Amino acid sequence: MLKLKKIAVTGGLSSGKSSVCRFFKDLGAYVISADVVAHQLLSPETSPGKKVIDLLGQEILVDRQIDRSKVAQKVFNHPSLLKSLEKILHPAIWEEIENCYQAACLANTYSLFIAEIPLLFEAKKESEYEVTIAVLADPVVSRQRFVGATGLDAEAYEKRLAQQLSPISKAQKADYVIINNGKLADLQETVTMIYDQLIQ
Repeated sequence: MLKLKKIAVTGGLSSGKSSVCRFFKDLGAYVISADVVAHQLLSPETSPGKKVIDLLGQEILVDRQIDRSKVAQKVFNHPSLLKSLEKILHPAIWEEIENCYQAACLANTYSLFIAEIPLLFEAKKESEYEVTIAVLADPVVSRQRFVGATGLDAEAYEKRLAQQLSPISKAQKADYVIINNGKLADLQETVTMIYDQLIQ
């Protein structure tokens, strides 16, 4: 079985982590997103999903599905609830990422294994990855992207930002730092340069 190099992509809020991962995928890497895994787990049919409903109540359900925005409203002003939610979801997320890693290695068709994990350092999971990449953007740029993508306001951005390590702290811990304030073509060029180094 081919043993793929494990890379974690993390960084600031709305910094462009998903764009970085998309470029890695285009270059031949297997890419998984912790947020996407969490979204899949937040189903009333899954064991974690049922536990989340028990924790937060039936009011998080809309059309018999768990509404992520209602979950966010419930936990973001309640640190103890957020911690309880993380205790339910995080083990299942790490397990699924590891399952995907094993599958990617068995497939024998990928060049790297890339996991997009926004809270990598907060969860103290960096030691499980050979290389960590932090994606950063200017706070003004990140805020604009966040508001544009989510429809939420700047206050919601600041609240979420306060619950994470600062982007500078993430940069200090990472092996590579990507600054993403400009054009996608510039970002793609940077990712390609890092990719070429990683596959050597």
